[in-house]
Amino acid sequence: MAMAAAATTSRVARRMGADDDKLVFETTEGIEPILSFDQMGLKDDLLRGIYNYGFEKPSAIQQRAVMPIINGRDVIAQAQSGTGKTSMIALTVCQVVDTASREVQALILSPTRELASQTEKVIRTIGDFMNIQAHACIGGKSVGEDIRKLENGVHVVSGTPGRVCDMIKRRTLRTRAIKLLILDESDEMLSRGFKDQIYDVYRHLPPELQVLPSLSHLAFSLNFALFFVMSSLPIPSKK
Repeated sequence: MAMAAAATTSRVARRMGADDDKLVFETTEGIEPILSFDQMGLKDDLLRGIYNYGFEKPSAIQQRAVMPIINGRDVIAQAQSGTGKTSMIALTVCQVVDTASREVQALILSPTRELASQTEKVIRTIGDFMNIQAHACIGGKSVGEDIRKLENGVHVVSGTPGRVCDMIKRRTLRTRAIKLLILDESDEMLSRGFKDQIYDVYRHLPPELQVLPSLSHLAFSLNFALFFVMSSLPIPSKK
């Protein structure tokens, strides 16, 4: 398993890497940072989207986490706000999605509507040249709109556990093609009492699933580890 931890609370500039010298990282042995997007083997249209968005170089967490995720490894990404975590999620999702198939292939769960919406917007922006179709399934929005969007077909769903679980139970959100599950700020989701809803979502997903838990706090959460054990989710080993 790969781990990337960022020990800073300062926000970084859009060009990324501006404050990387202030960050402290713990990464699994053998994980080498990739210092440019061009060296990551990303799809050409994804690179166009990345540079069009204004990125010049990967942030420190992107340098360490993107390639292991793309290569199919389960990764724990620990990073505080402003270190490029959301854009890391967006570019890895865009890379692994097959746009020829109009089925949901990546599912991102977030603790708040705002974070889920932000992630969906970044995915659509970075994936614009690829025609990535993403939708935010969040409370407070029309259920009918969710149903319409999902029935028309999207590649990526970013949402809150309650609404996503509801869409799955309605059989509107079909999960058979999902290959990547991202639990964004998973420690925060647990602290907000979403454990049962996350498990309800997980048990409807295919067995061959890549899992990416993203934590907002630097300390590895005992409650987070315990949740994975008790719910039979594959727990990443901490080195």
